[in-house]
Amino acid sequence: MARRNAIIRKLPAVETLGCTNIICTDKTGTLTENRMTVMAVATPETMFQQDDETSDDDRKLQFKEPGSSSLMRCLVLCNNADASAQIGDPTELALLVFAKKQGSLDPDLRTRFPRTHELPFAAERQLMVTMHTQSNGTALLCLKGAPEKVIAECATAINQDGTTKPLPVVLADLNLCARRLAASGLRVLACAEVQLLHSSPDAPQNRTSERVLSRLDINAASAAIEIEERKLPKAPYVLLGLIGLQDPPRPEARSAIARCRSAGVSVKMITGDNPETAMALAQRVGIVEEQEEPSTALLTGAEVAKLSPQELSTEAVNKSVFARISPEQKLRIIRSLQESGNVTAMTGDGVNDAPALRQADLGIAMGQRGTAVARESADMVLTDDNFATIVSAIEEGRGVYANLQKFIVWTLPTNLAEGLIILVAVFVGTQLPILPVQLLWINMNTAVLLGLTLAFEPLEPGYMKSLPRNRRNPLLQKSLILRSLIVGAMSLIASYGMFLWSLDSGLTEAQSRTVAVNAIVAVQICYLFNCRSLERSFWSVGVFSNPMLTGGVLLTIVMQGLFTFAPPMNAFFKTQSVPIDALYGILAFGLATMTLVGLEKMIRSRGKPSKKSAAK
Repeated sequence: MARRNAIIRKLPAVETLGCTNIICTDKTGTLTENRMTVMAVATPETMFQQDDETSDDDRKLQFKEPGSSSLMRCLVLCNNADASAQIGDPTELALLVFAKKQGSLDPDLRTRFPRTHELPFAAERQLMVTMHTQSNGTALLCLKGAPEKVIAECATAINQDGTTKPLPVVLADLNLCARRLAASGLRVLACAEVQLLHSSPDAPQNRTSERVLSRLDINAASAAIEIEERKLPKAPYVLLGLIGLQDPPRPEARSAIARCRSAGVSVKMITGDNPETAMALAQRVGIVEEQEEPSTALLTGAEVAKLSPQELSTEAVNKSVFARISPEQKLRIIRSLQESGNVTAMTGDGVNDAPALRQADLGIAMGQRGTAVARESADMVLTDDNFATIVSAIEEGRGVYANLQKFIVWTLPTNLAEGLIILVAVFVGTQLPILPVQLLWINMNTAVLLGLTLAFEPLEPGYMKSLPRNRRNPLLQKSLILRSLIVGAMSLIASYGMFLWSLDSGLTEAQSRTVAVNAIVAVQICYLFNCRSLERSFWSVGVFSNPMLTGGVLLTIVMQGLFTFAPPMNAFFKTQSVPIDALYGILAFGLATMTLVGLEKMIRSRGKPSKKSAAK
């Protein structure tokens, strides 16, 4: 799994992977490339949009208005990224790149407007505010965040000539523009600012400035200046415009989601982004059908807050896209899905995602952009932050569980037969067909060279097109237990029968025990091929598709030859060379076991519904 970019932190997660039937994934960086580019700008009066097909080098989204300088200044000041070092959030880096293309990324801008306070972005607030002061007594507040949140804090909007007008005049057009940008798959941000004078006691705005500043407090002990009181400073903000950013979906996301559907795993997107943006991406990657209405597929955070636990349990199963969701609501959604009997995987990267990651049956953290808290709370970490890696991990998890089941089904009859051989000999009062040291040889030889090779068995064709395993099902079903009893009985008959036949044929006890050991090993080898698939013929999975198994069988045959014919081995294990014709009976028991198990599979498979159509 590590080679496929999935780090397992808790071993039981491997079993959970095999029975996961719902994946709740975030959007940015998991389904998308987390490579933001500004594609559109809308001021209160004008909208500018560039061609999506132009290359990155040709993307020169130019617009010049008297009011545009304020918007560019806000993008630079209300921003924690460093464009020169390419450090910071991808969204904020994209805003700086855009400002640079407009010629507005003045290296001295942040020096001329030193930041004194910051209200950091938070998922529940969906806003970021910074305050910048100057020596002339001006305090500039810059605001950036979700359009509906920013617009709600504004009283006016900027004109083309730099003056302002009442916000209600352009509110309807702005909201329509924001919805159109979001519906085209863009992530939309709104920017606003306000300048306050607070140095002169007689200034008419002094009272407002004091009220704003009194609600802010510098945490001097922190290297980063933060606002300890997490409420938004109230001020007469001026709306500067909207920014539409494109984050293209990962090329492999659509095929990975299609693989999930064919494997009986449904995918749900849980994001804090705009509902229209989330729906547009969900349609592009195949989470919802392109013509599906939002009312049937989408649930917003505001709607989640109004639902009772019982109603949310129903809606969480039926909906595929959850937008404007807070971390607390993520936890509610996960619990609701689990209460409906689903095995749920959840992706996350932030500190606030930790409770949901712990609650999920399988918590998946992002290795690149995820926080240490998220990784510590998760069961699995994706080193590439790619949704397709989750599908690969599910495939590996199903394969691991299937191979574990195959190994147990193979080893049970062997141990059963060995125990019965001793018990029968004790109760009947005859010689032991196999000595204890010879039983030790069988276990050491076959467990390593035969049994462990099943761990390298590739996933059976079509296995990822079956429904997830029901975690309530036992490891061994009744049919597999019955098969183990049949093979155990065959092993007992083979070893005991060949031992008695050899004695009657005039062979010594040492030779007869050698024949008995080889008979039980032959049964194990032939049965091993049948265990490569628990339901189908081993021919259907390819005779030589597991090179480790083929090599293990050949090496076991060599070791048995040394055990039978090499004098040092004869002396140590109390064996003796046997006639070649004795090998015919040994081979006959092995082939009889293989045929019997094949017939049992064929009979059991008749009339049995396929995994794809069977209910869990």
